[in-house]
Amino acid sequence: MIWRNRPSSGDETRGDAAGGRPPGPVADPSVPRGMVVAGAWSWRILLIVAVVGVLVWLVTQLRVIVIPFLVALLVSALLVPLSAWLQRHRWPKGLAIVTVLVGFLVVVSGLVVLVVLQIVDGWPSLRDRSVASYGEFEDFLLTSPLHLTEGQINGYLSDAVAAVQQDSQPLVRGALSVGSTAGHVGAGLVLALFATIFVLVGGAEIWRWVVRLFPRASRPAVDGAGRAGWLTLTNFVKVQVFVAFVDAVGIGLGAFFLGLPLVVPIAIAVFLGSFVPVVGAVATGAVAVVIALVYNGWVVALGMLAVVVVVQQIEGHLLQPFVMGSAVKVHPLAVVFAVAAGTLVAGIPGALFAVPFVAVLNVMITYVARGSWRETPRPVEDDVTRAGGLTDV
Repeated sequence: MIWRNRPSSGDETRGDAAGGRPPGPVADPSVPRGMVVAGAWSWRILLIVAVVGVLVWLVTQLRVIVIPFLVALLVSALLVPLSAWLQRHRWPKGLAIVTVLVGFLVVVSGLVVLVVLQIVDGWPSLRDRSVASYGEFEDFLLTSPLHLTEGQINGYLSDAVAAVQQDSQPLVRGALSVGSTAGHVGAGLVLALFATIFVLVGGAEIWRWVVRLFPRASRPAVDGAGRAGWLTLTNFVKVQVFVAFVDAVGIGLGAFFLGLPLVVPIAIAVFLGSFVPVVGAVATGAVAVVIALVYNGWVVALGMLAVVVVVQQIEGHLLQPFVMGSAVKVHPLAVVFAVAAGTLVAGIPGALFAVPFVAVLNVMITYVARGSWRETPRPVEDDVTRAGGLTDV
């Protein structure tokens, strides 16, 4: 870009004073103003993209540490309010922390054990029925008007399996990125557990230490933005647990009344899958439909599909707008793209953390950009969730 000095005539000075524009260098008149503005925007956008790229690269390199820490934040966002509630009812702080942490571990361990027992008990029957259903389907194709041969069916099946394997590679890579060995997985669980304990015990002190790393003038904005982001994260986790519970109960009851096997594993899979908004419950509901098709036939599978669709409509038209919308104001389109981008970058962990990351980032940026830290330096939950609040963009 070519610059020249502004002439210092009296008329020019008066014009600058009247317009409130300080004298200084101006662009060469031979360069269109649109090009000047586009150039100014371009290098700033490129700088932001470069910074984001470096951050993503660092997170990828340190994924064995970052992912357990993010898991600990999600778990802490669920447990900290419970611990605070017990402490407000005159429980000692240590006893409250131990109670909520042990209770959480017992519930998670119980669900895992229940799923394993159910799968071990029902797997032989499901396996035999799957083999029989595949034989029936193959006989139907052989005798259908399509006149397929057994070799063609096997070829199509091989192509379908190869396509599924290729399309699922990002998810597999993301799952393996958590830890390629049992040692990595164990270390990640230990890190997540210790990080959760430290957040429960001294999360406020840790945050004050982080705030002190910033320049003194920016500390009020950083502190307020962090508090607003934490409130958004706790609201997201609490509401998402409720939404996941409704999805699991609805689809689980449908599977039970339709006579599907593995009802408990299906319900628990839907509950866990619902923590990936929009996509998770649909994927796990599809698994229930496939089990119904294999085990009970296409009529029951259609009934199971109807149950999944009804539950998803209830979530999409009632729970998401009225319950989730008051806690996390992120447009559904942004949710879909965030989940897709997170899956592409980090597989299953990326899909899990994408929406809370976008929600927290949204409220923190909005809080700082609006200057809300001047009016509400210590935001509370009403400041974040009320209509027209910090997250309303």
